[in-house]
Amino acid sequence: MSRKRHAYAAAAFIAVFWLGMLVGVSFLATPVKFEAPSLDLPVALDVGRVTFALFSRIEWIPAVLLLAVTALPRLGSWMIAGAAAALLLLAIEFFWLLPVLDQRVEAIIAGKPLPPSSHHFLYASAEVVKAFLLLAVGLGGLMRPAKGRVAE
Repeated sequence: MSRKRHAYAAAAFIAVFWLGMLVGVSFLATPVKFEAPSLDLPVALDVGRVTFALFSRIEWIPAVLLLAVTALPRLGSWMIAGAAAALLLLAIEFFWLLPVLDQRVEAIIAGKPLPPSSHHFLYASAEVVKAFLLLAVGLGGLMRPAKGRVAE
């Protein structure tokens, strides 16, 4: 198997692994906790804040690996762009959206009324876009080697 085929396989594995983590945390565990009748809103928000603080730190590992695996062997401009875009969304969430949302959670827990904000919608939208990017890179990594011999 050529180096490029290994790189495509690695990119597919990393993208799908990261996508699985993302779906598990953002689209499954997080919404479900708000359905638990015994969990009041401040507690659910606090659990979410802690969950996303840890998850956003862990996400940096597959994000950097995916960018390296796609960019170093130059797998394809669209795969590199997809990996870079996913990393950029992670950076926006990590450095801007999560701190803003954390402040809002702290205010809600403290009982302070807050005006409506679009930050949660922006975060959820970024997660959806990131999921589609990871799906595209993952499928691209799986399908590219199957198209025939990949040049080394």
